[in-house]
Amino acid sequence: MNVVSLVGRPNTGKSALFNRIARKRVAIVFDQPGVTRDRVTREVEILGRRAMLVDTGGIAFDRRVTRDPLDDETRSQAALAVEDSSVCVVVVDSREGVTPLDAEVIKRVRESGVPCVIAANKCDTADDDWRAHEFERFGLPVFATSAEHGRGVEALLKDVVAKLPAADAEEEAGKRPLRVAIVGRPNAGKSSYVNRLLNAPRVIVSEIPGTTRDAVEVPFTIGSGPDARRYMLVDTAGMKPHTKMSKTSVDNFSLFRSEQAIEEADVVLLVLDPVLGPTMQDKRIAGKILDAHRACVILMNKWDIAQEQGMTETKATEALRAMMPFLNFAPVVYCSNKSGYNIRRTVDAIDRAAASASERITTGMLNNAIEKAAKKTLSPMIKGKRLKIYYGLQVSTNPQTVRLFVNDPKLVTPAYLSYIEKAIRGRFGLEGAPLRIFLKARTRKGPQPEGT
Repeated sequence: MNVVSLVGRPNTGKSALFNRIARKRVAIVFDQPGVTRDRVTREVEILGRRAMLVDTGGIAFDRRVTRDPLDDETRSQAALAVEDSSVCVVVVDSREGVTPLDAEVIKRVRESGVPCVIAANKCDTADDDWRAHEFERFGLPVFATSAEHGRGVEALLKDVVAKLPAADAEEEAGKRPLRVAIVGRPNAGKSSYVNRLLNAPRVIVSEIPGTTRDAVEVPFTIGSGPDARRYMLVDTAGMKPHTKMSKTSVDNFSLFRSEQAIEEADVVLLVLDPVLGPTMQDKRIAGKILDAHRACVILMNKWDIAQEQGMTETKATEALRAMMPFLNFAPVVYCSNKSGYNIRRTVDAIDRAAASASERITTGMLNNAIEKAAKKTLSPMIKGKRLKIYYGLQVSTNPQTVRLFVNDPKLVTPAYLSYIEKAIRGRFGLEGAPLRIFLKARTRKGPQPEGT
């Protein structure tokens, strides 16, 4: 897919322009240099053309500008974004005029050979447009823009689209990738997993907690042509407890983006540390996955370290299921980012979870499974009455939802409902997919669905 990258020095408004073009608050905007570190991407439509929009961290050649220990890594990510680009937009601050750092960024982008334009940002009114003329000295198209108010953005995008290569068959087909959100506590190994899977330094990895701030989207494809499997990996910031964050901190925005990534995902990959075991925060994160009704795969990372301490997969799985029984439907994959052990198996597990979440169950087969379960184990008596299940229907997928028509919903117990759920899972699998079951009162004389 064509890539359009936004680059520039810190605090020129790249993230604000990114959100304006994406028509959604994707990148974190905060009045502080160095907030964006990784490449933040979003698949967008620009004047009828599909493209991957990329926001990059501010390029600083002097660490004193951002006071960020990860400046070198941020600059490296921006350079990689330029290399991958079809068109590059250099975002400058028109209020400050041409700075030496602006000139250096433009020089390096031009040397890459990538077609580029200049967005002279913060021209909020027509009276500010004269400020943009100063940047014409570089011999590139210059557009007076205001990311905050949207001024000049359409003219900028028209020029960007004109510079894009012709659309290929895949772009015209518009095949949607599978969205996979990778979540967990800080330093669980989420970014390392992405880099290992892609075999490339796609996101910044550091021992410094909170290295990842945005939800970083990374396109990933297996195979080619019409049979290619397309994914959008979403590397999220480590999710800290609310008590450890300031209400105005970047961490708070990061947590919001992580929670949003869970809600938008097709499959959520929950990364755990097997040595520490499921912590209270891990359980909170798992709770958010359940609340969003997302398909889930549990990734036991750093398994090489756990094995050195004598742990086995059997014992670890037993302990995990005992501590997090509400996530028993999620498969567990033991892997190591360091050695590459089982990394490919994680993709297979993601595929199975996605397929389970979207599986269609015929009414006849569903009712056959429910009828067998109900005959094998009767529901308990409550005040002299027993629950009777007349029939069931699958009413939706993603998440899997089943409605049972019964004599009285008040007669069901949590244990019996869990038993019915296990019976349905035992018949249809649904590995990795949550299953919601709702009960509705109905008389036996009501119309029955076809196939029952």
